[in-house]
Amino acid sequence: MPQDPLAFAQHALQRLPPSLRRQERCFMPCAEGLRANLAKGQPLLDFSSNDYLGLAQAAGSNGPGVVAAGCGSGASPLVTGLRPIHQQLREALCAWLGRERVFLFPSGFQANVSLLAALADRHCLVLADRLCHHSLLLGVRASGARLQRFAHNDLGDLERRLGKARQQHPERRLVVVSESLFSMEGTSPDVAGLTGLCGQFGALLVLDEAHALGVLGPLGRGLAWGRSHVHVVVGTFGKALGSGGAMVAVDGVLGDYMLQFCGGYRYS
Repeated sequence: MPQDPLAFAQHALQRLPPSLRRQERCFMPCAEGLRANLAKGQPLLDFSSNDYLGLAQAAGSNGPGVVAAGCGSGASPLVTGLRPIHQQLREALCAWLGRERVFLFPSGFQANVSLLAALADRHCLVLADRLCHHSLLLGVRASGARLQRFAHNDLGDLERRLGKARQQHPERRLVVVSESLFSMEGTSPDVAGLTGLCGQFGALLVLDEAHALGVLGPLGRGLAWGRSHVHVVVGTFGKALGSGGAMVAVDGVLGDYMLQFCGGYRYS
């Protein structure tokens, strides 16, 4: 019987004491030193921000859009809360991509490193396409997981490696990492084939859509759109979307897992 690729996340959350579970909140910047709690509508004095000089809210230093939305988070979103504009972006991305949860990052590089460092550990085997971006490989190394590289877009090679790994270590967590558009080669994998193999061998599938979002798939939604068995989707805003930043999109238990255990999100 195939392993459940999400079991590790459920087990980690079950071991986490309720007193240590983190929650996200949304605040609107108000007068200097204050934040409005959007859930309760009451002003709060902000002792948590690192905006030591108040420059993020300095009058006259920002354009109309920045004045309305605020500039500078002051600390991580788990400390000072999300800005409404960021929450709106997350909700729009969830609707556009058909995903339950989106996490925002300053860059695609940080998103990939943070993601893989959270999903994998020294007991895990990560199988990454030979041409995967350096940031993905760096995240695997940061996690301490064992790394194998399968031949570029070669499902046969991946199947052999997955079969051998599952035979030798039936309980081992397996993570497969690929990209939907390899920018240096201009090639794309057989995403349906990837999801089929990961389902067969109980592996978690991570797909980096940095170069595909806005270009490939229905309405530019990427090659993972409509494929729930692509467990994790990474996207950036600095390519086809013409902006800056990045996101990680997940469903179900992985959303709670990321919030509790992704240090690159919690502490940045």
